[in-house]
Amino acid sequence: MNTAAAIRAYRGPAVFSVGLRPFFLFAALWSAIAAPIWLYAFLSGGPVGLDWHVHEMLFGYTGGVVVGFLLTAVPNWTGRLPVVGRPLALLFGLWLAGRAAMLAMALNADLATAAWPAIVDGLFLFVMAGVIWREVLAGRNWRNVPVAVMVTLFALANAGFHLEPGAGGVANLSTRLGLATIALLIAVIGGRVTPSFTRNWQIKRDGPLPAVAGRFDAVTLAVTAAGLVGWSVAPAHPAAGAMLLAAGGLNLLRLVRWRGDATLAEPLVWILHLGYLWLAAGLVLTGLSVATPGLVPASVGVHALTAGAIGVMTLAIMTRASRGHTGRPLAAGPVEVVIYGLVNAAALTRVAGGLSPSLYQPLLIVSAALWSGAFLAFAIAYGPMLLRARPTRG
Repeated sequence: MNTAAAIRAYRGPAVFSVGLRPFFLFAALWSAIAAPIWLYAFLSGGPVGLDWHVHEMLFGYTGGVVVGFLLTAVPNWTGRLPVVGRPLALLFGLWLAGRAAMLAMALNADLATAAWPAIVDGLFLFVMAGVIWREVLAGRNWRNVPVAVMVTLFALANAGFHLEPGAGGVANLSTRLGLATIALLIAVIGGRVTPSFTRNWQIKRDGPLPAVAGRFDAVTLAVTAAGLVGWSVAPAHPAAGAMLLAAGGLNLLRLVRWRGDATLAEPLVWILHLGYLWLAAGLVLTGLSVATPGLVPASVGVHALTAGAIGVMTLAIMTRASRGHTGRPLAAGPVEVVIYGLVNAAALTRVAGGLSPSLYQPLLIVSAALWSGAFLAFAIAYGPMLLRARPTRG
């Protein structure tokens, strides 16, 4: 039985028929809720701190989306059967338990030194890393060993977040390592799906095709990995800044080679290019913050990578993959355009807030509202698709 046949043979609740269904829907809801929770606490002096906000956006929301994507994609990569039904429900339960544990710890100061919230939260990503390693090794899918390594590093960064004493309560080294891992994952996976989906779309229209992956792409990924590792370990070192600037420039050239300019007629395709553009911009801005800290604050590059690259690219993947795996046409409508507009506006205002100290607070409020609006719109529009069975073809 192949992957598609296994999914078709599943007879349980539709939401647990494929990995992306529960994780995409509830990660989006969590992202829409978590942003205003932290904003309210920030403005009112409430108990939810910056550390909770950083953790839940990076390891909570992003971790959930990454797992949903990989649980769906890895069976296609390896030819092995997908995780569906009860095992998928148990994995999703671990993710939910982690969110509950982290919120309980944020609201109850007595739990700040307790071990169990960290254990509950950390278990999910380590279990998922084990699942990915099992599938990649059993399927002899050596090409995706780097993906398994990155998921493991992400799980270790999450564990480090709980163990590392950080300035202002934020585990800075673990946060940088987690963010660097996700940025590299976008470069690797985004570097596959963006030109692939573009090629498929252009072939149908006899349009210009993206460049075929080759040595240039390998060099770009190597420089990107080196720059992100250097920044994670030594964020103020000039060499790290120079490598990030080089990585940003190379990724921009890589993006140009994919001919995104010829995809403007289909939002499901051009949004992938825009998400990758945010990655290149985030690398450049982070490099500039190292080279010229008085001109570009560190938060500007970080938010270009988080609100920009992560926010835009995850919604790009979530909308396209959700439509494809629930039997809907691969074409965007007004709802998708609204979602993409909201999340890009959220990223732009968040980055602008770091460059405009006098307008920081109002721009922060606007950005949070736009961000929540984007993910709430996804949950409302895509929730019925993700909760119901695929429509039968007459």
